[in-house]
Order: sequence, then C-alpha cells, then structure tokens
Amino acid sequence: MPSDTPQPAFVLIRPQMGENIGAAARAMWNFGLDRMRVVAPRDGWPNPAAVAMASGAGRLLDEAVLAGDLAEGIADRTYVYATTARPRELTKPVFTPEAAMRDAADRIGRGEQVAVLFGPERAGMENADIAQANAIITVPVNPDFPSLNLAQCVLLAGYEWRRAVELAEPQVLRGQRTEMAGGAEIEALARHYEDRLDEAGFFFPETKSDSMRLNLRNLWSRMPLTRADVQMLHGILRQLVRRRDDP
Repeated sequence: MPSDTPQPAFVLIRPQMGENIGAAARAMWNFGLDRMRVVAPRDGWPNPAAVAMASGAGRLLDEAVLAGDLAEGIADRTYVYATTARPRELTKPVFTPEAAMRDAADRIGRGEQVAVLFGPERAGMENADIAQANAIITVPVNPDFPSLNLAQCVLLAGYEWRRAVELAEPQVLRGQRTEMAGGAEIEALARHYEDRLDEAGFFFPETKSDSMRLNLRNLWSRMPLTRADVQMLHGILRQLVRRRDDP
C-alpha cells in the first residue's frame, strides 16, 4: 500500500518505453514518493521492462494506478502541474520546479489533492493535455539543448519536492465550504458549459471551433474552484437556459 504521507501523484502520460517507467519509479522512490499513475502506456500494463529497470522500487509499479486517459488519471485531483515548455497558445501560471513543489507542499498542507504530469518521451504533452492542468513547470535548461528524458524530469521534481517538505510549515485552510473541486467535477462543469454553448451557436465559425473549445477548457482549469463554486456555476447556467426556454 502507498505510504500515508501526504504527497503529490506523479502522472506519466502515454509513456512509450517500459525502461523509462521503471527509471521514473526509481527516481520517485529516491525521494520518498510512491503515488505513480500511468495513463495509456504504449506497450500495455504491466510491463516487464519497467519492472526490470525499477530494481528496488518495483513496489511503486505494483501499486501504480492505471488510467485510460488523462481525465480519468486526474479525476480526484484539485490542482495539477504540467511539466512542459510553456505553450504560447495557452495562458497558465508558470513555475520553476523549486517554486512549484513549494506551492504543491503548501496546497497539500491545506488539504488539496495535487498531481504532477509528465508527457511522452518523444514529443511531450499535447495542448489538450496541458489544458487540463492548472499550472506549468518549466526547467531553466540550456536553450540549445532543452530536452530532458522522462526519468530526469521525475527526478528533478522529486528532489524539489523533498526539499520543499523539509522546509514547509503546516497550513490549514479555514472558512466555510472550502473543499477544492476535483478533476472530475471540473471536467463535468466544462462539458456542461460546452454543451450549452454549442446549442447556442457560440462555437462559430467552424474553423475556430476547436481552438475556442480548448481555450474554454483551459479557462476552467486555471481557476482555483471550490466544490461550492462549481455547484454555483452549474446553477447559474441551468437558470440562464431555463429562462431562455420559458415561453
């Protein structure tokens, strides 16, 4: 069973080589992290090559959560970081690894459920993946050679997490109805608005429809929404539609 220590989930999106998954597991366990999630691995799951490479960290692979897509993989998360070069098409808060893991430690201390996303080895995450994250982590690497492999990215984030929790002070979020909304609730809200806006002809012209939908989804993930916020936004839209449809 995973440890009881509050920590982020590390989510590997469509990883391509079992050896890289195993190396990522070793990197996680170096810093006491054991919440691995694997989204749509190319070569299936479980993966013998991953087990061989994981060495003493094989337990992480045995307990890893397998998800069919990213939405499923982060459905219970309230704040998600994507490790990627910043895409010009999407507006997101951008952190260094150090700042991101301090922020993650603060959020987890307040009771939030955090995830860190790592993209496929060959090309990294697609914009559709990044749009589901709340923030971006970038590494100040050599611009002439910016590529990091999967295990290196995991190792770097794990190291900064370890440093952050050794320094972080416990915090408590106070107030009424402060429980943050999870990924599944944000996804349902996004679909609710997209469906109603589609019915109203908002996504026009057709040539811009995909980018409009992507930007709208990115808008929801960028906002720190509580569960009460999500319920209110659903109610607002239902009332607007009801008034429109009343004779």
